Amino acid sequence: MIGRILGNRYEIIEKIGGGGMALVYKAKCNLLNRYVAVKVLRAEFTSDDEFISSFKNESQAAASLSHPNIVNIYDVGNGENDLYYIVMEYVKGKTLKQIIKEEAPLSIEKLIEIGKQISLALEHAHSNHIVHRDIKPHNILVTEDGRAKVTDFGIARAVTSSTVTNTGNIIGSVHYFSPEQARGGYINEKSDLYSLGIVLYEMATGMLPFEGEKPISIALKHINDSITPPSLVNKDIPKAIEDIILKATQKDQAKRYNNAQEVYRDLNKALHYPTGSFVRMIEDDDSPTQVIPVIKDDELLLNDKSKVRGKKKEKKGLIVWSAILTAFVLALIVTGSTFYLKDVFFIKEVKVPNIVGLSIDEAKRDLLNVGFKVELSTEVNSTKYEKGYVISQDPSAGINRKKGYPVKVTISKGPKLIEVPTLINKNINEMDVLLDNKGLKEGQVKYQYSSLPIGIIIDQNPNAREQVTEGTEIDLFVSQGPETKVILMPNLVGESFENAKKTIETSGLVLDKTEYKYDDSEKNTVISQSITAGKEVVENESVNLVLSKGPETVEQPSEEDELQMKTVSFRLFYEQAKRDAFVLKIEKIQNGISTEVHNETHQRSMSGKEKITIEGRGNAKIKIYFDDVMIADKQIDFETGKIND
Repeated sequence: MIGRILGNRYEIIEKIGGGGMALVYKAKCNLLNRYVAVKVLRAEFTSDDEFISSFKNESQAAASLSHPNIVNIYDVGNGENDLYYIVMEYVKGKTLKQIIKEEAPLSIEKLIEIGKQISLALEHAHSNHIVHRDIKPHNILVTEDGRAKVTDFGIARAVTSSTVTNTGNIIGSVHYFSPEQARGGYINEKSDLYSLGIVLYEMATGMLPFEGEKPISIALKHINDSITPPSLVNKDIPKAIEDIILKATQKDQAKRYNNAQEVYRDLNKALHYPTGSFVRMIEDDDSPTQVIPVIKDDELLLNDKSKVRGKKKEKKGLIVWSAILTAFVLALIVTGSTFYLKDVFFIKEVKVPNIVGLSIDEAKRDLLNVGFKVELSTEVNSTKYEKGYVISQDPSAGINRKKGYPVKVTISKGPKLIEVPTLINKNINEMDVLLDNKGLKEGQVKYQYSSLPIGIIIDQNPNAREQVTEGTEIDLFVSQGPETKVILMPNLVGESFENAKKTIETSGLVLDKTEYKYDDSEKNTVISQSITAGKEVVENESVNLVLSKGPETVEQPSEEDELQMKTVSFRLFYEQAKRDAFVLKIEKIQNGISTEVHNETHQRSMSGKEKITIEGRGNAKIKIYFDDVMIADKQIDFETGKIND
């Protein structure tokens, strides 16, 4: 793709990223003279007509969005060989996923600031009836000055359930799917809010709430399993942030935030009141059923005033004496038992011991010794604590609680083990996405000479199929192409053309161009060479020679030769130069004779600002070179000053 021009205006410069659905390139818009990002769909998506139609419609709809926290879409097109692409704003910075990998857990201030900006982007999109459907850190770019920009609206909305089923490339998004997406149910704006909650969770803890060996197992956990409170993973998370995350990630859509504006408001409050309890959770209506006692027959008889009045008189005396006797007995019991039962009614409080870092057996022993109960809360993967050891406890150590109080403990399952994928023969540019999807990191990258193309991985450590812990760094050995031979440039000046040619060939160099000039030396003798003698050059380097035409004979100039030389001036544009400082060379060809008329170093920043002047007579042809690469071939009429391609 490098060097290719899409839509007659977007020149592909370099690859800057890629994912399961598309590859991303930096490109130059030659029409507006600016850099853009071009996202090219992978080939497996171009064979589905329904997907392509949806992709075009949704991309055009997303292009209507205009917000400082949304990456602008400039153009949507397709080229030859079913090449479909989106042209969008080029953002210089990092993905949020990269920032999480480098900094997690993020500071509360940074988490809130990024979360607020994502909320504003979603609020704008939702108000325009556009649901993203694939909110994840990979689709959020953060500029160097801290501005978050959400991207991939067009692609995300074009993806259907059949697309997810038929391709294994975008299933990585299942870590951020809402339960309704995992079920294939109705998706609306609240689905984006669930995904935003998962992103906030990852920023706060550096971990994802659900993991699994296969994508389907992760999807089922979104549907069935409760999210481990983030404070159990990172005890420094304040209450307000945890409440926001838990409300956004409710399984039931009705219990989530109503819109992104509400998320923004609560995040803004959390910035000032991080320990506040202002997040309003929607609870289930669990009011117990009330049992109404059966009305007895004798109570119904109370309606009969005469009968009731008679019974009251008969029992009045008995009730009074019974009450007096009961009160006396109770007084004796209370007075006598106060000293004997105080330990039963007044339970002593003791400090909760610190059991974090102990084995579960040691933790149970320490808790039982001081009178506490042990309640297993959950088991989570941990690289800090070995399997079977306590990661966290609730209540925390040092807090006073009554004996018999249950202490909840979170136990380590040990580090998560991952099978190292096969990376040999893959391109180094694909490693970020491939390793990131596996939960691994790129380690040291060493380049070695190889017969394989440049950028192809030739070895890895650890080896493929080894079991390693999550976050392990994989060292890569990458081909830098075949080893090149270094040659000292021989001195050819003064040699005959035949001898010079033979020396060039036997030295492993290549003779490129020869030029003749008048000189006092013998005809066909080398008078200059393009590479200075003694300079180090690589094998197969091109060499140009200037040969002697012999001494110039001075003759009486003809009338035509005595005509005054004419000059022609013109401007050049330097966009095609590969370097900021380059050599501009111009050759004039007239009557079969080539003459170098310009050879100077120019700056690419002076494009279109300098005039080049050439002298001559009649008509001539000129060739223009940037660093010995010909970029133009023109005809000049020195009499009229006209220049034609």
